[in-house]
Amino acid sequence: MAWRIGVDSGGTFTDVCLFNDTSGEVTIWKVSSTPDDPSRGITQGVTEGLSNVGATASELSFLGHGTTVATNALIQGRGVKTGLITTDGFRDLLEIGRQKRPDLYDLLADKPETLVTRDLRLGVAERMKSDGSVEQALDEDAFRTAVRDLKSAGVKSVAVSFLYSFLNDAHERRAAEIIAEEFPEAFTAISSAIAPEFREFERLSTTVVNAYLGPVMKGYVRALKQKLSDIGLEVPPQLTQSNGGVIAFDTAAENPVRTVLSGPSTGVVAAQAIGRMTCINKLITFDMGGTSSDVALLTDGKCRVVNESVVHGYPLKVPMLDIHTVGAGGGSIAYVDNGGLLKVGPRSAGANPGPACYGLGNDEPTVTDANVVLQTQNPEYLLNGRMKIDRDLSVRAIQKLADRLGIGTLETANGILDIVIANMAKAIRVISVQRGYDPRDYTLVAFGGAGPVQAARLARELGMSRVLIPRTPGVLCAMGLLMTDLRSDFSATSLTRFDEATTEGVASIYDDLAARAEEWFDMERINAGARVLERSVDVRYVGQNYEISVPLPEGPITAETFRAIEQGFVAAHRQLYGFIAEGEPMQLVTFRLAASGLVNKAEFHPQPLEGADSSHAAIGSRPVWMAEAGDFTETTLYDRANLKPGNVVKGPAIIDQMDTTTVVPIGMAATVDAYLNLILEAQE
Repeated sequence: MAWRIGVDSGGTFTDVCLFNDTSGEVTIWKVSSTPDDPSRGITQGVTEGLSNVGATASELSFLGHGTTVATNALIQGRGVKTGLITTDGFRDLLEIGRQKRPDLYDLLADKPETLVTRDLRLGVAERMKSDGSVEQALDEDAFRTAVRDLKSAGVKSVAVSFLYSFLNDAHERRAAEIIAEEFPEAFTAISSAIAPEFREFERLSTTVVNAYLGPVMKGYVRALKQKLSDIGLEVPPQLTQSNGGVIAFDTAAENPVRTVLSGPSTGVVAAQAIGRMTCINKLITFDMGGTSSDVALLTDGKCRVVNESVVHGYPLKVPMLDIHTVGAGGGSIAYVDNGGLLKVGPRSAGANPGPACYGLGNDEPTVTDANVVLQTQNPEYLLNGRMKIDRDLSVRAIQKLADRLGIGTLETANGILDIVIANMAKAIRVISVQRGYDPRDYTLVAFGGAGPVQAARLARELGMSRVLIPRTPGVLCAMGLLMTDLRSDFSATSLTRFDEATTEGVASIYDDLAARAEEWFDMERINAGARVLERSVDVRYVGQNYEISVPLPEGPITAETFRAIEQGFVAAHRQLYGFIAEGEPMQLVTFRLAASGLVNKAEFHPQPLEGADSSHAAIGSRPVWMAEAGDFTETTLYDRANLKPGNVVKGPAIIDQMDTTTVVPIGMAATVDAYLNLILEAQE
């Protein structure tokens, strides 16, 4: 038997999902994360998960891993001392940026810390013109001096970003050779390799972030690879990128900027697979973990890939699934602000000490404590009894808050959940209403350890009539690792008026991108029959500041391809902005090619329905605070493992499983579908 395993390392728990290629058996496991050394929690989770199924690491045919190492290092400022060498006269571009405030009306808003201090930002003589021709050759002596100065200053990493290097990378390639000669131990990032696209500030920012995180990710990957090897892993492990695909550990170590959404991206990948299984193609994903909540909109069953984003204030030009994150998780801490108002997050109790009920020293109330007090979550234990908790500690923590607010403990706990729901509803409106989509037309897919607890309440807040809870919601990101492919993205900027573009010129650009993709396919040893290419192009009106990505149909570049680009742009512009500028000329900006290497994935097959009666799965009852009643209501408890396809659970009900708890409120019912998903809908 061959096992495939996905491991998602989060801020509170490390999730493990095992899939047996032969039998189709799915086994899940959770252990507490180890923030001081995430690889420790990962190897513990892998070892224990394999032990539960009587297997060893040598029997694994695939190991995929999603991590928050790069994200956390960026957010917490734990990257390495970095130097920057750029075109003479442009060293302050990194700090000047676009001269935009993070919040237009907040006069006290702070800009994120500049990752390279001014004394470590050096300029050298060189210049490419806007057509890619050389105006001034690279001053190699000056560059060598700059590298030596940075080495003497004790930097661990060097970023190089010259003007117009995305059109002609000759100077940057030579710069990399000089760094290898003068400072071989330094981690080196050149912009033409990291983000070969126009917009000099965003390209510079992306390159600097990659250099800043590089040694951190390299050290993490090296340590984790060794530990996995020590427990007997024989296959090369893969790591998730922000675009939802996986790449080799060593490739990720050289391009850590592509992994800043490594963790949440695979949850969206799994949701896409669930959409295909259930034939539900309009989904909004809601992934609530211990530290944050991530939401994404899937239209036609797919999540949009964006090619530029801002992560913790730093612009990044790398392909990412369009995921919006808010600091609202199970461990988010509730407090009273200076104005006497109740607030929740973004500060989190994390894995250690965790929520107050964990009994590890934290006495501040969290979202989990509010659920424990209201008994929407088990007030005695988590993880099927493996993790004991203390409701009295939650009550004490929330009582302190209630005393400050002058209201009751239960009202305070319910208020914490009201605020969290409002924060998450706001995040969903950002990705839906603000982009011309009505969330009421979508199904809410809730996962993460805390997602199913809040899902029905959130859906009602948004007017959504249907909620889907996957089979293993608490470890869905780990499950997604077993449903994704190898992927790499290639791009080339060539600003061309649409009415002046030729089929030959566009075809030539894509031929060059395809050649680069083929090199990558060969490097990853991907079979010819498993190679898939998808083309798109960023389009805008001439003079417009933002582009819209438009997919290209398969086949040769012809006049019909150009008509498809125009029609796609017009439709997307109308959807996003509500209008089109008829008669205004269009411009092709950046040409893109997504290369995917198809791999064997976990597949699930429908099971026969067995009737609506769910009484066999009932395991008891407890009083649970139901918002609809405004009080405790005696609520039937169900063991999800015993529910069969076709079973119906009418609210009020609690459905327990090892990795999460699903709340079925008054007025709703949960139906188990053929794939063992729970479908929550309003009762008539």
